[in-house]
Amino acid sequence: MQLLPHELIVDNFAGGGGTSTGLEQAFGRPIDIAINHDPEALAMHRINHPNTKHYCESVWEVDPIKVTGNQPVGLVWLSPDCKHFSKAKGGAPVSKRVRGLAWLALRWASKCRPRVIMLENVEEFKTWGPVGEDGKPCKINKGKTFRSFIRALENQGYEVEYRELRACDFGAPTTRKRFFLIARRDGLKIQWPKPTHGEPDSLAVKKGKLLPWRTAAECIDWSIPCPSIFERTKPLADNTCKRIAAGIMRYVINFPIPFIVNDKTPVMTEIANTSSPRCMPANEPLRTICSQIKGGHHALIAPFIAKNYTGVVGSEICSPLHTITACDHNSLVAPTLVVNPGGCVNSPLKTITTGRHHPLVSAFLSVYYGNERNGQKLSDPMRTITGKDRFSLITINGIDYRLNDIGFRMLQPRELFQAQGFDDSYIIDKGIDEHGKVIKLSKTAQTRMVGNSVCPPIAKALVEANFAHEKLYSVVA
Repeated sequence: MQLLPHELIVDNFAGGGGTSTGLEQAFGRPIDIAINHDPEALAMHRINHPNTKHYCESVWEVDPIKVTGNQPVGLVWLSPDCKHFSKAKGGAPVSKRVRGLAWLALRWASKCRPRVIMLENVEEFKTWGPVGEDGKPCKINKGKTFRSFIRALENQGYEVEYRELRACDFGAPTTRKRFFLIARRDGLKIQWPKPTHGEPDSLAVKKGKLLPWRTAAECIDWSIPCPSIFERTKPLADNTCKRIAAGIMRYVINFPIPFIVNDKTPVMTEIANTSSPRCMPANEPLRTICSQIKGGHHALIAPFIAKNYTGVVGSEICSPLHTITACDHNSLVAPTLVVNPGGCVNSPLKTITTGRHHPLVSAFLSVYYGNERNGQKLSDPMRTITGKDRFSLITINGIDYRLNDIGFRMLQPRELFQAQGFDDSYIIDKGIDEHGKVIKLSKTAQTRMVGNSVCPPIAKALVEANFAHEKLYSVVA
């Protein structure tokens, strides 16, 4: 059923089309107008939303009355640039111009009088205030401009409410938490969508009232090789190695129920025999296992997601993916586990050679576990090895495994789009430019689009909650 047939739907700061996708799913029809200054973003938007009118220019240069032809507007969505509000900006100077983009809502409110305005931004948007002479936000006046912004909307006749929502609570496999504002002037009550998904161990999920959160694991393409960290031509940075080691300790060695990818998945370069990838939780019975290193069923993968910046270790793969950014740092770490060929955990390590990876991995982890958090180069003399081989041996469901290798790769754009809540059919590797020519989009451009996008499921949920009455109206009409 198509909603708002006689009113326009406008997506400002449209980007690659996350919001538009959610809006179209909710309204059952294409949005009317998409505006963005980035040609590549609109190229991706154009190829996925061909029935929308596109304006590739600054949002301030677009005349609302001209582009709408003075037709009634049902919804204006705004997702202004958030990087100069985000805590990821740190203490660096900020741009007054970028921080002021949200004022565009007042321009549309005064000129077109849309019935509903929705705005999305980072949580720190509520701290919007004046910028001092040093180019940094004034702490004393934190939130002053934000409060003025709310009053200005109210003075235009809008009721205004705002909340923070997490995308994972509405069916997207990412924890992305964002600020959302709803303003409406049609006399109807603002509605906030009720979560459809929840923490798997929560009472609501166990009782069947909510679905469990979708996970990062379902977004991973297990057919993409995950090369060994020990065979790289360029060694990983020290901090990356520390995070990998910390993640292995947290999500594999010390984790009560590690997530397992089954033996025939070609996630490591050494595992060449491919078939349909199979995943399973460790609390389910294991498939047939063979201890042959080169055999057909020789290994299990116990992966996790690493976050390669700041002090964050990462997250388990059976949880929603952490927030995706425009310069994304999410990566897949895939430790390979092989059946332990009889070594005793209380015995000294066997002779160390360079022929296999597992003693090297043991040494790498053992050094990390001690007081020396910096680890050591594999080319340096080995540190003292204790008699308790506490890291190379991992027991899962009563079966002992040795850590045989560690794979590492960055998540690919398609995986990130899936985690953001886009359908597999969404086109991300090419677009259509303003002249109608098909152009290729680089991985960098694709990652920028997904990091800047609104999760479609949450846009859909907000619209369905606030335009539910339109369905009843359409039926009666």
